[in-house]
Amino acid sequence: MKHYFILVFFSAALLFSLKAQTPTWSENIACIMYTNCTRCHNPGGVGLFSLVDYADAYAARFIVRDAVLNKVMPPWPPDPTYQTYAHERLLTQQEIDLIVNWVNGGAPEGPPSVAPTPPVYTSASELSQIDWSGVIPTYTNGATQDDYRCFVIPTGLSTDKFVKSIEILPGNRSIVHHVLVFADTSSQVLTLDANDPGPGYTSFGGTGSNTSKLIAAWVPGSEYITYPAGMGVKLRANSYIIMQIHYPAGTQGQIDSTRINIEYAPASGREVSLDPVLNHITNISPPLIIPPNTVKSFVEEYTIPSVTPFSDFFTVLSVAPHMHKVGTSIKCYAVLPSNDTIPLIHIPKWDFKWQGQYNFRQPKVFPEGTKLRAEAVYDNTSNNPNAPNPNNWVFAGEATNEEMMMVYFAYLYAFPGDENIIVDTTTVKPTYNNCKFVGLEDWGIKEASIQLYPNPTDGFSMLRFEAEKSNDLEIKICDMQGKVVYQYHTFVHSGVFTYPVEVNAIPAGQYFVVLGWGKEKYTRPLIVVKN
Repeated sequence: MKHYFILVFFSAALLFSLKAQTPTWSENIACIMYTNCTRCHNPGGVGLFSLVDYADAYAARFIVRDAVLNKVMPPWPPDPTYQTYAHERLLTQQEIDLIVNWVNGGAPEGPPSVAPTPPVYTSASELSQIDWSGVIPTYTNGATQDDYRCFVIPTGLSTDKFVKSIEILPGNRSIVHHVLVFADTSSQVLTLDANDPGPGYTSFGGTGSNTSKLIAAWVPGSEYITYPAGMGVKLRANSYIIMQIHYPAGTQGQIDSTRINIEYAPASGREVSLDPVLNHITNISPPLIIPPNTVKSFVEEYTIPSVTPFSDFFTVLSVAPHMHKVGTSIKCYAVLPSNDTIPLIHIPKWDFKWQGQYNFRQPKVFPEGTKLRAEAVYDNTSNNPNAPNPNNWVFAGEATNEEMMMVYFAYLYAFPGDENIIVDTTTVKPTYNNCKFVGLEDWGIKEASIQLYPNPTDGFSMLRFEAEKSNDLEIKICDMQGKVVYQYHTFVHSGVFTYPVEVNAIPAGQYFVVLGWGKEKYTRPLIVVKN
């Protein structure tokens, strides 16, 4: 006959469970915002509101919570599970949980004395050396809708130069949505500029010149572009820099004067090309035509040819897809001659307003015969809110109501060891000014998730819980006098876990299970029975 012990209430001295505290602005959230958000969300930034001060963040707390939960902010379109890149703008699940719990917990400020010093954003250069600098004429935006304005700046170069670093400094961060930088030696851009009243000229897509070459792209939150040592984009003598600046709707009447700074690479540098190797002009199937009220897919493919005598390999530094508003997704990958597939980029939810150049953490080296392949989907139906007019045919072109399918690659002839170049192998994202998530060590196990079953038990119980971050875990069984009769150590990552708690060697009686998680302790009663 089984004898079951009657469950009694433990005294407060024995039964204790410290719940994880609600995060605060000063101890937790400010550091996250300053690291990930305020480059755009500052008083002079392109973000719709500032997140520099607690009062501003508190006012926008529900918008912030929903944006991070849906992973639309910070804007980072590539799928991080498909490929990773240098200097990714991504929140960890832990950071998302902190923000959500902060908002749901009333968004407390916490002690102001422990908050990190707020960042101050200026137009100061971050380059250690500036060899050439140009600025657009002071421009007052007169457009009531989105405007893609091209500004032509002569370089005055008498000889070719290799460009190591390119920095964009928006003159008015609140209206500069993104910038594409082109180089051109043709006078056609001067003609286009002369035919448009006021500084610059409007041109959607490219510059309007077929000889313009893209050399850089900038979006809010990004840093300056720099290439590995000894590499650079060639800027030819007598060339023009064309900055295409996107001024979004609602910025009419505001003034901008954006600047570009350039640092040169050594004259003997290796030339980096930035070209749409995959494009809708030479290697697409079927032709880029989307009928009305239709969802249609397209494929582009290019086989890397032999480039002897220079090299039989190409080194690829970055990838940059480009479509317009009907496009909804794009994926690009490489298939080696061995038939191994190398993921390059996947953007599952294309957004024309957020596109950039994505640098690999380490360069990819591909042999001749490698196939570069892109697959894209276009939705020309009312289900796509961005489609200009689902009742019309869509053809290839640069206009707003036309489409493009291009994948730019920054590449060069490979040298031995290119694959070992380290651009960014950071596993832990550096924080703003080395600020710390004060109190984060107290975060551990979700109290409501802890389950112990079966209970009572005569053999073993299953302990189930959800961890909010990675940490060392100690599981102990203690008797009523606090003596440890069972002990187990392990390390767990964030997630849901189930562990068996063996009690075969433990005498029948009343016990409590203690989960030790840093400074946290969680307890649950346990009854052991014997036949």
